[in-house]
This record gives sequence, C-alpha cells and structure tokens, in this order.
Amino acid sequence: MYKFFRKISVIRFNKRSLGQNFLIDKNIVRKIVNLINMKNRNIIEIGPGDGALTQEILKQNPKSVVTIEKDEFFFKKMQNKYSTNKIIKNLNADILKYDLEKLDLQRPIIIGNLPYNISSQILVKMIKFKKWPPDFFDLIFMFQKELGEKIIGLYQTPNYGRISILANSRLKVIKKFFVSPNCFRPKPKITSMVIHFKPKSTLLSIKDILNLEKVTKIFFSNKRKMINKNIKKLFTQKQIKSLNQLDLKSRPTELNPEMYYKITKLYERIK
Repeated sequence: MYKFFRKISVIRFNKRSLGQNFLIDKNIVRKIVNLINMKNRNIIEIGPGDGALTQEILKQNPKSVVTIEKDEFFFKKMQNKYSTNKIIKNLNADILKYDLEKLDLQRPIIIGNLPYNISSQILVKMIKFKKWPPDFFDLIFMFQKELGEKIIGLYQTPNYGRISILANSRLKVIKKFFVSPNCFRPKPKITSMVIHFKPKSTLLSIKDILNLEKVTKIFFSNKRKMINKNIKKLFTQKQIKSLNQLDLKSRPTELNPEMYYKITKLYERIK
C-alpha cells in the first residue's frame, strides 16, 4: 500500500502539463517571502502547489491568505492540510479566468511561483486591472530567466520589447535574484528569476491600457521589419503624418515607450 501511494505521489510531482516546478529549497522560499513584510496583510498566492510558499507565508502572521490552485489534486491537498486554519481560503480556479478584483481584499500582496507556460499571461492580467491604482499593494512573482530579462528590459537594450513596455507602463519593476534549477523538483532546464512589482500611482494619459496592448501587439507582430506597413493597420496616411518625430523606417524595438504612449493616445482619439 505504501509503495502504491509513493508511486502516485511521484507521478503527480513530475506532472508538467500545468507548467509545474515545485520549490524545494527552503532558503529560497524564505528569501522570497521575506522580500516584504506580510504581518497583518492580506495575501493572495497563485499556484501554491504543495504549499511550500504558503507554509512560510503563515509564519509571517498575515491577516488572511487566499490560495488559487487550478490543479484539483493540489487544491484538495491544501484543503486537507489547512482544514482547521481559519485565515486560509483555498480556491480551485484558473487564475487566467478568475476575477481577482471580486475578492474585495484591502491592498493584498500577490505572490506566486508561476507556472512557466502561463506566467506572461498572468502578469499581463495584473497590468490590465480595470481600477488603477489597483487594489493590490505588491506583486512578487517568479519567472523563467529569459522572460524575466524581457520584463525588465529597458529601451535600447537587447531585451526591450512589448512585455517590458506594458509592464513598465503601470508597474515599477524591481529585479531581485536568480534561482538555480537545483532548487526545484522536477528540476527545470532553465534558471528562474524573482521580480518584485509595485503599482505606479502616477497614471499615463492613456485612457485604456487595452489600447496600448493592441498597439504594441500590432507593432511587434514582426519586430524585425520596419513599422511603415503595420502602422497602416491603425491609421490613415494623414493621421500618420500627425505623429511628429516618428520615423517610419524604424523597427518596433527602436521606438521608445513614450512614442508608444503617443501612438496609443492618437489611436484613442480616432477610435
């Protein structure tokens, strides 16, 4: 009987269909949780898995903890493990479909060792909160190093691109540290990166972040080609001429964030 359950456990632990790689290094777990004071704070944890981060979060004496786990196996595991803990609420839900704003928590900290295959989508979901400044206070997420470098990529650096434009438009992005593949089980082939995000209180003059998302999507649909063709998907020739200092022979990565904001504002005026 013991061998049977042990075998099931190994199968579950090595399941990669949801992009799951579980933290097993307790020093890294503590390092992540200690990035911010969680005492008497509301915490939302995305993808708790077997609860390594959750266990450390609880040591900080938070006001409440909400975990959101898509995998039913790990959801039930969390339910059983913390069935008598009154400050934890476990949700069996898909974070990409779940409306975080309806949780109605005061200034929560959102934390997660995100599934690699949907981590960029989760970040964009946070950026697209309807209310801004948002209800959340801080975001602490772990990404693949390659994606993390793109998120923090500044203008005129090799990693600058669409995701960095979107992230930096609404968030202060703070790179914290790398995490070795040896800190996970199953062991991934890549290094990970922990990033701390803080919502910016100063709003851009853009009316709707969805418009910046659309503009950057069109421009970066072929980032190696000049923008002169893709820009015509948004504007007439006359409208394009009103964008002073825009070189149509530029490539998407050669335009700074302020130019993308300017293009977005023009798009909003003519919609």
